[in-house]
Amino acid sequence: MSGPSARRVALNALARIDDGAYANLVLPPLLERSGLDERDRRFVTDLVYGTTRMRRACDFLVDRFLVRTELDADVRSALRLGAYQLHFLRTPPHAAVGETVDEVKGKARGLVNAVLRKVAGAPVEWPDDATRLSYPDWIVDRLSHDLGREVAVGALESMNEAATVHERPDGYVQDPASQDVARIVGARPGERVADVCAAPGGKATLIAELGSPDVVVAGDASPTRTTLVAGNVRLTGQQERVAVVVADARRPPHPEETFDRVLVDAPCSGLGVLRRRPDARWRIQERDVDDLVRLQREILEAAVRLVRPGGRLVYSVCTLTKAEGPDIGRWLLDTHNDLALVDPPGEPWQPLEVGALLLPQTAQTDGMYVTGFARVAQ
Repeated sequence: MSGPSARRVALNALARIDDGAYANLVLPPLLERSGLDERDRRFVTDLVYGTTRMRRACDFLVDRFLVRTELDADVRSALRLGAYQLHFLRTPPHAAVGETVDEVKGKARGLVNAVLRKVAGAPVEWPDDATRLSYPDWIVDRLSHDLGREVAVGALESMNEAATVHERPDGYVQDPASQDVARIVGARPGERVADVCAAPGGKATLIAELGSPDVVVAGDASPTRTTLVAGNVRLTGQQERVAVVVADARRPPHPEETFDRVLVDAPCSGLGVLRRRPDARWRIQERDVDDLVRLQREILEAAVRLVRPGGRLVYSVCTLTKAEGPDIGRWLLDTHNDLALVDPPGEPWQPLEVGALLLPQTAQTDGMYVTGFARVAQ
């Protein structure tokens, strides 16, 4: 008996994601159980990530031809899947429509067939950039305000492209922007380093490899995520240099002025890594940014006290909002007269008044903000 088709596996994944599951957690086990070959697995991944990413645009494409837009979740998923294939993958209509309809049950088959055939033949006039790019209005508006409209649209277009996989020599998969942050920390032999928001462990292990410090203390408040860090420490062979601890970065269990270098890779809205987190754009809310700014400040207040005089503090976030990036850097300088800015990284990073920004479209990486400070003796 043959297993499920690629489109059936994709629809099963989309149903789970619509119920609140994370795409990167749902898809791997479904693919493992599917029995599909490698080519079809890649196709399913494209269908699921692409349809999730372009959900708003796909809804616009099909809603033009619906009398009522309140539909069963399975029907809505099938319409989105078909629209994604037709418009974004340019799949021939006989395959995109016919094979998607084959996965629809009951009377809804006729509706899905009729709507997708109209989508296939109709020109598209997008009402606005948010619909065309398939983002919530607030993300487009917020980044347009913070970056300027042209730069923001360029970043959002770039994050609609599939992420490139970058594997380090030690086997760990990590975007070049995150690797740059580890380099910016600049650890040296004999130093003690703290990575206070370390999960999943990529930066901590690279800091250990690049700088050969005495120890990198990698902490996270979640025991589950700390287990993930420990697993990646073993994967990269850094057990001798990286010590993993369960620790809340707002209340670190370390004596003050213990570390030569401290990295705060803070929890953030993640608006710079949306290409690799297709469902994140639909989860994050604008009000969450203010909550995250408060958390970032709390963590930094604690982190500053861990840095010895003459040591370095590095702050990074994988987002593009001004509030979580340069505004945080400016706030830290204004409230701590024992901190001095260090030189920002060079190209492809864009220097700002405080810190530097790496846009996704500049080097086809994640979007990232970073700034470094030296703690001066009082």
